[in-house]
Amino acid sequence: MLRHPLVIVSFVLAGAWFFLNQSTGAVSSPDGGFAYPGYDVRSVEAFTIEARVLSRENYHLGRESDLSPTDLALGWGPMADESILADFEISQRNRWYFWQARHMPISRNEVISHSANVHMIPANAEARNALARVKTNDRVRIVGQLVDIDADDGWHWRTSRSRSDTGNGSCEVLWLERLELI
Repeated sequence: MLRHPLVIVSFVLAGAWFFLNQSTGAVSSPDGGFAYPGYDVRSVEAFTIEARVLSRENYHLGRESDLSPTDLALGWGPMADESILADFEISQRNRWYFWQARHMPISRNEVISHSANVHMIPANAEARNALARVKTNDRVRIVGQLVDIDADDGWHWRTSRSRSDTGNGSCEVLWLERLELI
């Protein structure tokens, strides 16, 4: 049993250092794709956006949370306008983004084409730390790659390839390279 306070303090400090300096596990691979332990991550297309964070949800359970600890519901254009958003209730759960409006200040199609639920996969410690600081209503600039992911056991996660889709498969899966508050 450990009885000496210096030994206990040393273990605590070593554990804290390890936790604070842990890697995301994500690295760029020589073929231009991305490597994440146990997964094949392929770029679909570059993604850059300036948007308002409509909601954020952190996840700790499920296979997806190993890759993506946070989803951001993002709005741009009319869905970033405070006067329009005043009529909306926005929430997230189970990797989905939901909205309701007391009355529709814009069309349903405008809501769909100007907002999205984005599964964020931090590509590096800087992106992970920036993501941890983001709050609802922040304005952000996001740079990364939309990606498709496969695992050796047949599991896969696909990014949306459309801004007019809804329902299952309509979320973006993003390899987050940089996130800045505007």
